[in-house]
Amino acid sequence: MDDYPLLNLFWTMLWLFLWVMWFFLLFKVITDIFRDHELNGWAKAGWLILVLLLPYIGVFIYLIVRGRSMAKRDVKQAKEQEQAFQDYVQKAAGPRSSPAEELAKLSSLKEKGHLTQEEFDKAKDKLLA
Repeated sequence: MDDYPLLNLFWTMLWLFLWVMWFFLLFKVITDIFRDHELNGWAKAGWLILVLLLPYIGVFIYLIVRGRSMAKRDVKQAKEQEQAFQDYVQKAAGPRSSPAEELAKLSSLKEKGHLTQEEFDKAKDKLLA
């Protein structure tokens, strides 16, 4: 460890961090190119060629030209995913019934003899709690 000073370790970590961030940004831009439904196939191909052949310049040009719409697409996708999740939860949970409807069901089950008085009382206490 004596032949590798602390400052060199710092610089190595900094360059590694910047390298990872660069790849993150590159993949984010490529993902955005394919996610955008407003671009036609030729425009997507052009942006992709620019970003892959001239990575630094291409990504910076893309961010300057389409950066704002990139953020809007991110927000739109997040809202769509949240709505899809909410719809799934609503569908999986089934329709909600009121406590009065549940008590009526319990009462009819007790009258038919499917529930004992003790079971009815436990279910009613649980429902009203």
